Amino acid sequence: MALSLSRRKLLAAASATAFFAPYVRAAEQNQPIRQGRLRQSVMSSVWGNSGFSFEERCEILSLLGFAGVDLPGPNQLSILQDYGLAPALMTGTGTSFQEGLIRTNIHDQIEEATRAGIDMCAAAGCPSLIAMPGERRGMSREEGKEHAIAILSRIAPYAEEKGVNVCMEITNSKVAADNRTDQVFDDINWGFEVCRGTGSSRIKVLYDFYHVQIANGDVVRTLRDNLDLCCHIHVAGVPSREEIDSGQELNYRYIAQQIVDMGYEGFVSHEWRPGAGRNPLLSIATCFDILVV
Repeated sequence: MALSLSRRKLLAAASATAFFAPYVRAAEQNQPIRQGRLRQSVMSSVWGNSGFSFEERCEILSLLGFAGVDLPGPNQLSILQDYGLAPALMTGTGTSFQEGLIRTNIHDQIEEATRAGIDMCAAAGCPSLIAMPGERRGMSREEGKEHAIAILSRIAPYAEEKGVNVCMEITNSKVAADNRTDQVFDDINWGFEVCRGTGSSRIKVLYDFYHVQIANGDVVRTLRDNLDLCCHIHVAGVPSREEIDSGQELNYRYIAQQIVDMGYEGFVSHEWRPGAGRNPLLSIATCFDILVV
């Protein structure tokens, strides 16, 4: 494809110039991009304070070989399409980290919003819609599980009809800096039990390696044993939630190979934050390459 992004902006940081040069040449010569067997996506956190517009971000991602973007807005879908990228995950269920699936007083609103969100995903070609279980605020996890199963069971038939996954993301309650210390879904097994409780093939878990490592550990075996219940993956370094390189405790090159060997077909999305003093462009390219297997 012809490059529209300013080369000056793309290569502004000297440390990134040599790394990006082969990708730029490949794009200019319409050569295949090395993507590997995993469909990689990004959350907005990876960009740090880099200042690129959404279209510029899409061009960079396309240049590197990414396949999608998490949580685009409806008005951004045409830009994704222009750069051969897919909406990997969307939001629109009427839930939040505070007010989630376990709140029976808003179940009617959640059902209405989620039906609309499912329609949005189906029209956009997005495979998964995210829903938040929410804060406990004194509620037992068992009661929360029953409430989540109840509302998701109401939603499941429509999700099945439209071919869209409705997924819940685990969030650890240990790291105060993550500001999510009262989440009901802070143990990966809770989410699996909710999915099984609905009996639906379209109620799934978003498997976040950062949170599962902190909350449960045994990240590869746990995913392998429950792969049928997982439709989307997030990755970030542990313990810092920064880049997924050798400065962290998880070996993401090994993890990527294991994910491929399991037969996983969904998106694997980068949700790390650039470390202090790191160049976001170089980090995005480097972390992409780590997951190319």
